[in-house]
Amino acid sequence: MKVFVSVDMEGISGITLPEQVSRSESLYAQARQFMTQDANACAEGCFRGGARQVVIWDAHASGFNMLWDQIDPRVTLSQGRSELGRMHDIASFDALILLGYHAMAGTKCAVLEHTMSSAAWQNFWLNGRKAGELAIDAGIAGDAGVPCIMTSGDDKLCREARSWIKGIYTAQVKTGLSSFGARLLSPQAAHKLIADTAEKACSDYRKVKPLKIKKPVKMRLELVERRPAPRSDAAKSFLKQIDGRTYEVSGASVREALSRL
Repeated sequence: MKVFVSVDMEGISGITLPEQVSRSESLYAQARQFMTQDANACAEGCFRGGARQVVIWDAHASGFNMLWDQIDPRVTLSQGRSELGRMHDIASFDALILLGYHAMAGTKCAVLEHTMSSAAWQNFWLNGRKAGELAIDAGIAGDAGVPCIMTSGDDKLCREARSWIKGIYTAQVKTGLSSFGARLLSPQAAHKLIADTAEKACSDYRKVKPLKIKKPVKMRLELVERRPAPRSDAAKSFLKQIDGRTYEVSGASVREALSRL
């Protein structure tokens, strides 16, 4: 069994504040440790659950967050941006895990909630349904026939995941009290929960079905500020302007539609 683990930062255990997830802030160094520790706990669970290969993708911001010299030696770590696209080789894996993810933009009392960019994206819809990064990445994997079997994050993210994917395993490592407040598990309890949940998810990965997004895929994006939508001649065939800061694109797959936003 080959597992792809995409790791974001806002849903990592112990992370609550914007100052923890930005490279320029003083709390970022500690948050990198937290992120690496959660990733290692997940990898341990994957291997206990039958995985023979685990590839971890550092998916937060620039992709240079986790500490390479502290990663489980059995793991392959992918860092930095790829010109080949988001999870470009997901079809070669048996399962996807979304670790340390956050709830979609606008979710009440969700820790560090946003979708893709808190500075630019106000709201996002996938085939008419409000969605976040979890649905996007699970949908990309689903197009390749790969199930998203597990996620970790706060209670709102776990609830969101269960609303999209039947049977997904969730590791709730914190309870959101506000955008910048949470009730946290201890490090030991959080890491045990992540490892145990990953083990169960990998052991039963065939029971979780891939998330299938109906084609053609329509994505609607409401921007925080007014900004022109794509205006090339090619865009005319797939783009629809809704209002001054909202537009919709379509594509044959989740990946293609996302590339057109």
